[in-house]
Amino acid sequence: MTSTPGPEFWSLIRPYTGAVTHHGPPPDGHGFSTDVLLVVECENGSFFLKGMRNRPGGRRDQMVREGLINPFVRSVSPELMWSTEDEHWIVLAFERVHAREAAFDSHTGDLPTIVGMLNQIGRLELPDIAREWHETRWDWWADAGTTDLFRGDTLLHADINPSNFLICERRSWIVDWSWPTRGAAFIDPAMLVLQLVADAHTPQEAESWAARCPAWVDADPKAIDAFVVAYTRMNRHRALRRPEEPWLRAMFDATHAWATHRGLEY
Repeated sequence: MTSTPGPEFWSLIRPYTGAVTHHGPPPDGHGFSTDVLLVVECENGSFFLKGMRNRPGGRRDQMVREGLINPFVRSVSPELMWSTEDEHWIVLAFERVHAREAAFDSHTGDLPTIVGMLNQIGRLELPDIAREWHETRWDWWADAGTTDLFRGDTLLHADINPSNFLICERRSWIVDWSWPTRGAAFIDPAMLVLQLVADAHTPQEAESWAARCPAWVDADPKAIDAFVVAYTRMNRHRALRRPEEPWLRAMFDATHAWATHRGLEY
């Protein structure tokens, strides 16, 4: 993450911020895949800025998609206040919220809130803008004839991890809608299961939390099994390809444990 962008960045945002009086990284420090992540105090208020170098490809596309989906997820996400771009940067400015990152362990008491937020997402109406954003990330790794099990008409966040849940006493949010998709409703709860296993829950404990989600309860177990197989293969490939990143190995270990719990071979 770039903490000190150059003058072209500040010139781009000045029409929206006015004079900037203070800026710095967010207290939680998340956003490692973003070029610029800043809290900005300025003449026109306080904003949470997310900026990416304006190059064609996946990350720019993610920024565009996050901007497009925001009007439809504001019941669970901070509001996008403004956005701007030029040949150098694309920038999203969100309302600043004062909250802490969620913890996925069993000690903080955050898990009921997290599950409740997943259920809120599951109840959101699929907007027209997302109808062609079909979820395909796991297709390559899935057994032949199983990918249709990942299809559906639910709006998915599909990046479930602790840093994307912000919690305070009065309200909580899920942030970083970088790649929302249309797919089977069980996928977001399934991603929670994986994160919980990676956070030292047993697969049985993790699935008991997912079982508080109607989307999980109503899912075909064969669809969940197909997803676990595909996810385990994906994580194995990533861990082998980038052995210098231990978190990838941790995610593979978690999916392996989950697949073993469900009696699956991959």
